[in-house]
Amino acid sequence: MVDYAKPLVGRVAIITGAGRGIGRGYALAYAAAGAKVVVNDFGGSGDGVGQSSAPAEEVVAEIIAAGGEAIAHGGDVANPDHAADMVAQAVAAFGKVDTLVNNAGILRDKSLLNMPIEDWDAVLRVHLTGTFVMTQAVGRHWRDRSKEGDAVNGRIVNTSSGSGLFGNFGQANYSAAKGGIASLTVLSAIELGRYGVTVNCIAPVAKTRLTATAGMSTEIAEGFDPYDPQHVSPAIMWLGSDRSADVTGRIFTVVGGFVGVVEGYNRGPGLHHDGPLTFEAIDRELPALIAEAKPRTPVMQSHPYIGAR
Repeated sequence: MVDYAKPLVGRVAIITGAGRGIGRGYALAYAAAGAKVVVNDFGGSGDGVGQSSAPAEEVVAEIIAAGGEAIAHGGDVANPDHAADMVAQAVAAFGKVDTLVNNAGILRDKSLLNMPIEDWDAVLRVHLTGTFVMTQAVGRHWRDRSKEGDAVNGRIVNTSSGSGLFGNFGQANYSAAKGGIASLTVLSAIELGRYGVTVNCIAPVAKTRLTATAGMSTEIAEGFDPYDPQHVSPAIMWLGSDRSADVTGRIFTVVGGFVGVVEGYNRGPGLHHDGPLTFEAIDRELPALIAEAKPRTPVMQSHPYIGAR
């Protein structure tokens, strides 16, 4: 029997970028569902400048005030020593780690030809390198437990975006990082499955301080606002729970009342010759196959609420 009021009782979760916005919502939702939570946030600005322990500590105070259990960690997700310390503190406080939600991120949007290398490096470091480093740190914890005979039921939930899956003007660094996270999800699912770990990825749409930089208001409308960050949390909770044990290597779009399974990188129409290909054969046959293939999905058509409000 599933306790839908407290579906995460007994689980310990590390949630990165959980001091503000959508990550804060995840942390509060996980705690309300019974999980013990490590709230990680470096505490910098939306473009990655500065550091403060306050955002993570404030979320922990909210959780404890509501009767939950949580600790704060202000480490840098892309620093292997900080990531290892995060896992060590989780184990010291709660005995183990069951779920990792990789959510930390920054934005430094510029068009492709105007983007400084520093902005490219900074965004890839937090998003892609941070996801890799945290996955490695928690994955080693699960590998060691598995080798000791412990029954691991690990979950990783990564964060991509429509920009990473479908592309978006002015976000070369962010798109590349988020596309890389989608690919890393598939690879991680393949390699970590032997230890009892599933790895999935979501591409959420919600109003946060980061989307505000792209002109999206952070004001939540009365009634049902599909861009309210709280609506993303149920999918993240399910993917981080015992109930998703048979799902791995998948990517989902999540917004409002919608969850969609992404069907990307499927091989479509193709040409085949028994012998070697030639330029002439490709020139003669490939254009028709490209026309026959499914069209690329633009980012602005990637979820059901675009144009509805």
